[in-house]
Amino acid sequence: MIVRPEQLGDLDAIGVVTQAAFQDVPYSDHNEHLVIERLRRAGALAVSLVAEEDGAITGHIGFSPVGLSGSSDIWFGLGPLSVLPEWQGRGVGSALVHRGLDALRQLNASGCVVMGDPAYYRRFGFHHDERLKAEGIDDEYFMILPLQGGTPSGIVRYHQAFFGDIA
Repeated sequence: MIVRPEQLGDLDAIGVVTQAAFQDVPYSDHNEHLVIERLRRAGALAVSLVAEEDGAITGHIGFSPVGLSGSSDIWFGLGPLSVLPEWQGRGVGSALVHRGLDALRQLNASGCVVMGDPAYYRRFGFHHDERLKAEGIDDEYFMILPLQGGTPSGIVRYHQAFFGDIA
């Protein structure tokens, strides 16, 4: 498996992978592929990586900047993370997360937040911290991973692309 930055020719495959990955997820609004497109269009997809196996894209991960009230620290949001259903459980997602976090460290990011399954994301060091909150997200599913420095206090604001179309 190769993990590499997305390329222009990958965009359609990323959409297909993302739609397939979330197709049977009950808590999904099935718009994750649109979130990626809106982030890309807004220039807010800071890190976008694909997993490739035998020339076919099997997974994708995106990271975008998030705002923190009362802090000038540079934090990013992980997501969406997508792996084709037939490739799930084979380490594709883990490889994408690890490479993505390494890319954030190279960008001197202070930390990363994620909305997701605690049982999955804890393996990468993500944890809940009362100092950071995200409006409208259950604390159980909102986790952070400081990459350097401390953990600020405040409210995390995801990019508008997560909530609807942008101008």
